[in-house]
Amino acid sequence: MSEIVIDNFIGRYRFLSNFHSSSFLYDNRLFPTVEHAFQAYKASDKADFNRIALAETPGKSKRLGRSITLRKDWEEIKDSIMEELVRAKFTCNPVLKDKLIKTGVSELIEGNTWNDMYWGVCRGKGENKLGLILMKVRKEFQDEVPS
Repeated sequence: MSEIVIDNFIGRYRFLSNFHSSSFLYDNRLFPTVEHAFQAYKASDKADFNRIALAETPGKSKRLGRSITLRKDWEEIKDSIMEELVRAKFTCNPVLKDKLIKTGVSELIEGNTWNDMYWGVCRGKGENKLGLILMKVRKEFQDEVPS
């Protein structure tokens, strides 16, 4: 990868976080954060979906998402849903899209202390799926810009 590493999504890089307030349209619905949308799409029924999508905070949506019956295909589709949501967030928010593009070739790592080793990296271990998605989407955006 690159020599430049962004290994946490706080401070000036908070905009990379799924908890960052950045309303966007996805599937003809407005979501306040990627976290709200991601947790809602886990739901196997419409009532849970709506409750999660309308939660007061991304943290509350995450907590609600842990207590529902998951849709049967969740494990098969969760990565593609996350990618679509991340792409929608930056597509709908040109200022954030520009900031993402300006991270250049930096390696993006969703460093965390809450033991998420699937979407991020904790204590040096993890798959960093969110970081990989962000870098993929960033590359797509960078390739759109005329040279």
